[in-house]
Amino acid sequence: MTQRHLIILAAINMLIAVAAGAFGAHALKNMLSPEMLTIWHTAASYQTSHALGLFGIALLIPRVSSIWLTRSAIAMLTGIAIFSGSLYLLAVSGVRWLGAITPIGGLAFLLAWAMLAWAAYRDMKSGTTLF
Repeated sequence: MTQRHLIILAAINMLIAVAAGAFGAHALKNMLSPEMLTIWHTAASYQTSHALGLFGIALLIPRVSSIWLTRSAIAMLTGIAIFSGSLYLLAVSGVRWLGAITPIGGLAFLLAWAMLAWAAYRDMKSGTTLF
């Protein structure tokens, strides 16, 4: 995955997250219960923070030569799709079993951050500096 591809994916995810947050705050405000609206906002919040994480990974690509950066980005994208996606669907559909797959996305987020830390550690071990 190139730096350019990752920046594009991060920007698209930020666009979706901001649009989803605004949609939840305005259009869904009177349509969803307070509980479901909170779930919607949790999805948008996690999508936002992990899209920013994707930007961070993209910025590291020229500085850190590691397959673990790409793996981290893939895990982060997977986490966004599963975690935030399942919560968006749960909020609008009320189908409770969707909440059972949300932790899989959370696990993908945890793996993404662990792989990012590993990439940085391996790079430092090779004698180079990040900045």
